[in-house]
Amino acid sequence: MKVVYMYTPLCGTCQVASRMVDVLEQLLPTVTFERQDLNYVPDKAIEWCIESVPCLLIFQHGELVQKIYAFHSVPYLYETLRKLAE
Repeated sequence: MKVVYMYTPLCGTCQVASRMVDVLEQLLPTVTFERQDLNYVPDKAIEWCIESVPCLLIFQHGELVQKIYAFHSVPYLYETLRKLAE
């Protein structure tokens, strides 16, 4: 499973979400995490229909299976990703 964290550098919420993603990377060592500044990949924003940032894109076998916009808490994100990784 691969998780792509989409953000923009001037987004305050993205800065908080980024720290949450840092923790998730430590908790889920078997999951591949990638970070992309949406400003540099606008074609991907269109392709993946990204509505806002921060956004987690979850890919399994190269296919986008889920988007997460609401970064409620680290435990919420952890459980969501853990279940998908099983």
